Amino acid sequence: MRREQRLTHTRQFAAVYGRGKYWANELLIMRALPNRLEGTRFGFSISKRVGNAVVRNRIKRRLRAIVNTVSWKPGWDIVLVVRTSAAQTNFTDLKEAVLNLRQQSKLAA
Repeated sequence: MRREQRLTHTRQFAAVYGRGKYWANELLIMRALPNRLEGTRFGFSISKRVGNAVVRNRIKRRLRAIVNTVSWKPGWDIVLVVRTSAAQTNFTDLKEAVLNLRQQSKLAA
């Protein structure tokens, strides 16, 4: 993911948490807030309760790969919050969860 596709500052995450809408399923919570940019930016939030650093980084790598292969509406800031049950899932189930949230939120391009 390029830097312009990522949420990098705490205030960006706080804005999405504070003013954004959210959708949830058993593996993920997605929060989204419109921005005034041409592209969509993503952030990932994974608690230490999900697992150790190896597990958390594996989930982040998978989410980045999924987000890059799926088309999104431009002009949104999106934060994906990982639930503890995501630690035991495979790539396919995680991708289905992201696609499900994308459909619920109507952010499919």
